[in-house]
Amino acid sequence: MNEERYLLDNNALSHLTAPQRSSTFFYDRCHLPSEIVYEAQGYPDANEFKNVEYPTTSRVLSHLSAVMATVPADDISLVNLYSNKGAADPMLIACALDGMEEAASHLWGPTWVVVSNDHAVRAKATELGVESCTREEFLAKTKDQWK
Repeated sequence: MNEERYLLDNNALSHLTAPQRSSTFFYDRCHLPSEIVYEAQGYPDANEFKNVEYPTTSRVLSHLSAVMATVPADDISLVNLYSNKGAADPMLIACALDGMEEAASHLWGPTWVVVSNDHAVRAKATELGVESCTREEFLAKTKDQWK
């Protein structure tokens, strides 16, 4: 089985304790898209999030374009910019697609998993072939790895 890499939504990050956020597991296997790092500026350890940032590159932006092309103009379940909601959500999926593309070039590349309690994010991830789970599923699956 391939190692899993996790892209955390802010609604998952907010349920991690400070010791979890400073753990080896967090630094080795968890990633935050740049937009999530921006959203998480209020955390006391926010400066450390740069160490797990999944940067917004031209490849990620290309994947973001592909994600947004699947969202009907009148669908505000994934992104509602008028209400300032969901700006980071499509970036989670774009980063996962980018990670998957990179992993495809390796025999035993990691499996990228989006962790979010936002149903629209998980539904879009599934639609685009990206694995996803809720924060509860993530915490249950990884409970013995937070060291």
